[in-house]
Amino acid sequence: MIEAGQGRAVLLLHGIGGRACLWQPTLDALAPRARAVAWDMPGYDGGAVLDPMSFGTLAAAAVTLLDRLGIARADVVGHSMGGMVAIEMGIAHPDRVRSLCLAATSAAFGGKDAAFRDAFLAARQKPLEEGRGMAGVAADLVPGMAGPAADPAAVPAAQAAMATVPEPAYRAALACLTGFDRRADLSRITAPTLVLAGEADATAPPRGMARLAEAILGARFAVIPGAGHLLPLEAPDAFHAALLRFLDSVPA
Repeated sequence: MIEAGQGRAVLLLHGIGGRACLWQPTLDALAPRARAVAWDMPGYDGGAVLDPMSFGTLAAAAVTLLDRLGIARADVVGHSMGGMVAIEMGIAHPDRVRSLCLAATSAAFGGKDAAFRDAFLAARQKPLEEGRGMAGVAADLVPGMAGPAADPAAVPAAQAAMATVPEPAYRAALACLTGFDRRADLSRITAPTLVLAGEADATAPPRGMARLAEAILGARFAVIPGAGHLLPLEAPDAFHAALLRFLDSVPA
């Protein structure tokens, strides 16, 4: 966990290959006006992996973190898988969520059948089975996630962070990811919500994110030009400008 600033609490949730450290530019952007907390998912910092790891237990762990920090309600910002945890928090723990910012994420895992799931898991774990470790996973996956206008520092930063993710935590997160589907429950989200998509994101395409926004009452939707799936890293100025405008519109 990394914390910076004082004021209204903002909880930052990373994606499946991320770490709290990747939120440092966002912590810096928020610190003059908020108490920003970047969370490493359980197991990602070398501690125990949740057993079981599910979106329910991840959301509950995030709430436990808020309790430990003395935070009653937070603006929750989630990227990719972290956005799914944020969705779960908005549905299961609405009293702890002041607002939601959902970046490059989805309300459900992309495949409905077992064959798709098994192929996804096999592809994502192939470098591990080959003995190339998490550095191999990062080398195979991260470069293809960036859009044409990405900040040159985005891919190296994401690769370096992903290489430090403990393998058991990554495997557990992959298995957890394949069971996520909250599409039928999005109407239950009552917190003000901002949905941000990268124009060139093939993992969470803008069309799907627009449908996500449409399903949440009053949600705002915006697309950041030229950005891919590593949205907060690829276009930090645009991402932070959109996030700060949104937070300014939500009463503390």
